[in-house]
Amino acid sequence: MAFVRKTTDSSLPDDPLHLYRVLAVTNRGPAAVWGHQQDVLRAWHQKKLAASDVAIELPTGAGKTLVGGLIAEFRRRTARERVAYLCPTKQLAQQTAAAFDEYGIPNVLLIDRVPTWNPADRARFESADAVAVSVYSHVFNSNPAIKNASLLVLDDAHAAEGYVAKPWRLGISRQDESAYLDVLSALEPALDPLVLPRMKNSDTDKASQSFVYLASPIGVAAHAAQIERAVGAAVEGGKFDGKRADEARHVWKFLQGRLDRCLFYVAYGQIVIRPFIPPTWQHPAFSDPERRIYMSATLGDGGELERTFGRKKIERIPVPEGWENQGTGRRFFIFPELASDLAADRSGLPAFVSSTISEAGRAVVLTPDTRTHDSFIKSMLPSTYSVLKASDVEDDLKTFTARQNAALVLTNRYDGIDLPGDDCRLVVLAGLPARGDLQERFLHESLGAVEVLQERIRARILQGSGRATRNSQDYAAVMILGQSLTSYLSGLDVQAAMHPEVHAELEFGWENSRRHDSANMTDNLRVFLSHDEAWAEVDGDIVRERDNYTRAVAPSSKELQASVRYEVEAWQSIWNNQWDWALTAVRQVLDKLQGQRTPRRYAALWSYLGFSIAHRLAQQTTDPSYLATSADYYRNAQRMSTGTSWLSHLASPSDRASAPSAPPLDELDEAAMRGVILRHKEIGNDLEEHAAAARAGLANTEYQAYEAALVALGQFAGTTESYGNNDDDSPAAPDTVWIFDESRWIIWEAKSEAEAKGMVGPTDVRQAGSHLRTVETERGTSAPSDSFCVLMSPKPGVMASGRALADEHLYMVGPKPVLEIFDRLLRAWRAAHSRSISSLAPSQLAEIFRTEQALPSQWIPLLRTMPVRPQ
Repeated sequence: MAFVRKTTDSSLPDDPLHLYRVLAVTNRGPAAVWGHQQDVLRAWHQKKLAASDVAIELPTGAGKTLVGGLIAEFRRRTARERVAYLCPTKQLAQQTAAAFDEYGIPNVLLIDRVPTWNPADRARFESADAVAVSVYSHVFNSNPAIKNASLLVLDDAHAAEGYVAKPWRLGISRQDESAYLDVLSALEPALDPLVLPRMKNSDTDKASQSFVYLASPIGVAAHAAQIERAVGAAVEGGKFDGKRADEARHVWKFLQGRLDRCLFYVAYGQIVIRPFIPPTWQHPAFSDPERRIYMSATLGDGGELERTFGRKKIERIPVPEGWENQGTGRRFFIFPELASDLAADRSGLPAFVSSTISEAGRAVVLTPDTRTHDSFIKSMLPSTYSVLKASDVEDDLKTFTARQNAALVLTNRYDGIDLPGDDCRLVVLAGLPARGDLQERFLHESLGAVEVLQERIRARILQGSGRATRNSQDYAAVMILGQSLTSYLSGLDVQAAMHPEVHAELEFGWENSRRHDSANMTDNLRVFLSHDEAWAEVDGDIVRERDNYTRAVAPSSKELQASVRYEVEAWQSIWNNQWDWALTAVRQVLDKLQGQRTPRRYAALWSYLGFSIAHRLAQQTTDPSYLATSADYYRNAQRMSTGTSWLSHLASPSDRASAPSAPPLDELDEAAMRGVILRHKEIGNDLEEHAAAARAGLANTEYQAYEAALVALGQFAGTTESYGNNDDDSPAAPDTVWIFDESRWIIWEAKSEAEAKGMVGPTDVRQAGSHLRTVETERGTSAPSDSFCVLMSPKPGVMASGRALADEHLYMVGPKPVLEIFDRLLRAWRAAHSRSISSLAPSQLAEIFRTEQALPSQWIPLLRTMPVRPQ
């Protein structure tokens, strides 16, 4: 008979492990589930089965796909749930479907344009007869094709930010010039008057072209109707070209009528309009399923996953015991810019990179932006090489792996390309991966809030460097290029926050790169690629170091994880036009961002958002208390953003009309003014005598006189404590330490006797950069946020090998700016002394110091004009 008859399955599996035993009768997959996979599956089934959002962390090569597949199939069989397993790319979806076929998990592949889907396959998913394997874009879309799932399994969740935010992110490119200029003109009341001409002028310098400005939310709200008309006319009036027009129309469906609840990021090449956190809670295709499982090789500790997906809390199943130190395959990191000859003369770098690629054969090159992408192809690749891009390998990697001399050069794509075995033995990471959309660039470059992006950057480096090491037998060299990336990976705190295996590999590669020239680096690379007994002898060194390491939690992670729940609540309230609730949530965000490692600059952004929301409430309610609240938030934003310029670029007409009229007294400035009052009691009428001695010392080169003068300069600056290194037996200790209560530390390493020629070397950089940690140890407490070290030297610059070693908090300064700071302070002291300093309140004294540009907030930028570590 040809009839299909319904049968009752009385042997439903008790748990995912029982399910695999059932599948094992006929599947072609592993003979058994590995012990660590069993641990994860038991943890989910016994402890997290009812949880709506669960994240599972498993390293690459640890069988993540099997774990996710068994959970998906278990729920499909036992609860008859519609299950969709989502991947970032079509290629990964195809690989996943093939793996499910081997495991015996019924599945349908739904990845192409929806009209091309097989209706029978779609019906199998919708009737819960098979797991749908698809891509993120079929859920995160203005018209989702997969919108009725009961369970979503989201693979490679660490790489999902771009896919998740895309439906609410409207990019207006300068290529669509009419649309760009129309929207830019509509934003004029919300932009600093100095910014608008830079954006319109075709001769704008490159530095201004690369800066990302935030348009004033107050100005956007005040002129929302005008801006809405300009954006709507651009989208609906045919001012976008080709594919960009379709994308803009889809996004406009989500943003129309809500532009006053978005942030506007403005750069020379593009305007991006988007909510800070994607409002996924109002997207039924994602929010309606009862459960969401997030699969990732790197989850992180600072709330990145919650911000990405707009969820208040995602419960976590950590890496199983015994796997926290194990990686996949072996990576040999090389840092060409640290090699002795290439550090001294960068002109030889392109030839070295080109010859290394030629020797390795195929290479995958990962770049953060199109400028780096184009520059690499032009200057670093062998002329005989074929250059492939992402679209060339979307359906089949053989386009790349079948060629001997080929480079796959990708932009901002660190996941989704698996090149095991002999497919590829060389990965090139060119540039720090922190140049995603304009929001990411604003956070990193304009705001300087690196801490909130640290998980994202670290995950991209980990995933990018592992493209060619997909199992325990794999091995590949990883070439690190670009001063910013080399410097970033040289940081001890960055290495410590990496997976222990990668930590050991990075340290090994870094040490072996900086101690030799490029010829030796090539010899080492040949030994590694041969992968015989000679390499086995040194591989054990990496393993031993790995076993000694435990991954450290990155600075600020605790505070950022605590705040993320309220960040999501704040943006939910904003999106729903509930401004009073939003202000309450902002206050909770700022409360949670307080701690030993307060992420000050990220807190500055939230303080500014609090200012904008309170100002809007003041207009809506006519309650005068909101104006006082907005002023408090604005002052807090100023205090937290010291050392950056983003807030000054928000001097739009709207902000000028709304910000507090009197300049607020910065916390650091107030501490300094209290210090000046106390110091004046000690100095009394001997001001000129102390000043003469201090200036003579600062004009001197003899180290003892100079260091004594630095101590005196700190006293004039209003420090609570200013002391030097009086122990000649401790040459590694800092020369001078300035303490401003709990507001700031400034630590000095002075090389006053150095000649004004040549370059500062790595030894001096390493010594100066370690001083902050030394003082923390001595004082038994963490340094206040934004504390920094100063390397004073008359030399004109720093060697590349030295820059690569520098910590982010290290700055170099010459003798002249130090004398300028002293002269400012002395003029302020003289003016205040004539009015009897001890009789003045800190705020009154601050007005005198402000006139002479002698407040810390005014002279600190002189010390920070030259960061040793590339930005």
